[in-house]
Amino acid sequence: MAKLAGNNAAITGGGRGIGRAIALLFAREGANIAVVDRDVSAAEATTADIRALGRSAIAVRVDVGHENEVAEGFHSVARELGDVDILVNNAGIDTTSRVVDMPTEMWDEMIRIHLRGVFLCTRAVLPGMLRRRRGRIINMSSQLAHKGAAEMAHYAAAKAAIIGFTRSLAYEVAEHNVTVNAIAPGPVDTDLFRKIPEDWRKRKLAEIPMHRPATVDEIAPTALLLASEEGGYYLGATLNPNGGDVMV
Repeated sequence: MAKLAGNNAAITGGGRGIGRAIALLFAREGANIAVVDRDVSAAEATTADIRALGRSAIAVRVDVGHENEVAEGFHSVARELGDVDILVNNAGIDTTSRVVDMPTEMWDEMIRIHLRGVFLCTRAVLPGMLRRRRGRIINMSSQLAHKGAAEMAHYAAAKAAIIGFTRSLAYEVAEHNVTVNAIAPGPVDTDLFRKIPEDWRKRKLAEIPMHRPATVDEIAPTALLLASEEGGYYLGATLNPNGGDVMV
């Protein structure tokens, strides 16, 4: 039996990479999918593949760091697909700079997309989850939240803050049968990772016991666990599919 049958899932950054893999896996497990992405062409490509699987899907253009776009986008999701039962906050960006050289704009944009985006999208779906007394919220963090990395202080800070947000919100909503958890992957072979300077990527992969990045299909099953009934007793947890880069 499909593990997510009867559920509507919204996945930010669902047009590519990890988000796309999660969207397709959730669809194969019976969920209808809202692909939320600021690249609407990528979102539409993912929705086409989901519909080919026999599930309902919509593409919604949203910049997750923009309050009005989030409100309007999730209103469209509710109108066209229905109430969101599962939210995966996956949208993200990646840049590198030493702190001493980092423009304030680079710092602010990282926090805006990752941390503000998680807050805004979560706030958009939370009232309905609390009212219905059911919901799953899954936030994408990173192994760098645990260990940091040179030239990525802004990224590590944002991802660590997401873990703190996850734990705090979990306390607030558990009594309403809503769970909030995080995933902290290691490097994953995506467009985002490949755009990082090659010397940084080589150094990073040399640190990992497996000496390779994950595939997106090695990360998506962790999201499925947290979204499914089998994951119902995870609360405020951070799961770490990271190839041994951080052993916690």
